[in-house]
Amino acid sequence: MSARGPSYLATAAVRALARSLARAGAPEGVAVHVVRYRGRGWNGTDARLAADAEWAAEEVGRRYGDVPVCFVGFGMGGRAALHAAGHTAVNSVMALAPWLPEDDMALSPEPVKQLTGRQVLIVHGTNDARNDPELSYRLAERAKKVNRDTCRFEVHSDGHSLRQHHSEVRALATDFVLGALLPRSYSRPVADALAAPPPLGLRMPLAAGFGRSLRP
Repeated sequence: MSARGPSYLATAAVRALARSLARAGAPEGVAVHVVRYRGRGWNGTDARLAADAEWAAEEVGRRYGDVPVCFVGFGMGGRAALHAAGHTAVNSVMALAPWLPEDDMALSPEPVKQLTGRQVLIVHGTNDARNDPELSYRLAERAKKVNRDTCRFEVHSDGHSLRQHHSEVRALATDFVLGALLPRSYSRPVADALAAPPPLGLRMPLAAGFGRSLRP
């Protein structure tokens, strides 16, 4: 359990991605907001971060009406985004280097049924020493069984912060978020990853230079 406030460094990283998404989506009417979580920890069954994400989806409806919502979360926020994806306003979710507990199938496996009918993208650095990338692969494998519109990209040689390939990660996020929210198609790599069966579509390498030849 934790009563500490949210991590400043994690918030700063998310804000940088949010600014990038806002610039790309503004011409087409996409609004981007950053959720400030009430705490830093998951807090067991309270799952405070997931509750905060669900509140954010409700707030979007209050402010903008019946519009689709894409959750994007990093680290523990990635887990919150995946958990809260069952909200009726959510049509897509992107989890970056998500923090996930050891998945004990006999006790309390991470839920995946709430992802049904959503576009789901998970991104993880293969050298992440903080959040085990194999756990996100296992979750994606289970999610794919209930929702074919699930894919996962691996950022080879990158660590938890995805700093080494931050431009490619931002380009991937922009492609996915705008493709999910707007009447436009995904880039070929994302479309191929969604269509590919496991393990191929769940271990898709994020190519160096991704986004340079894509539309702005």
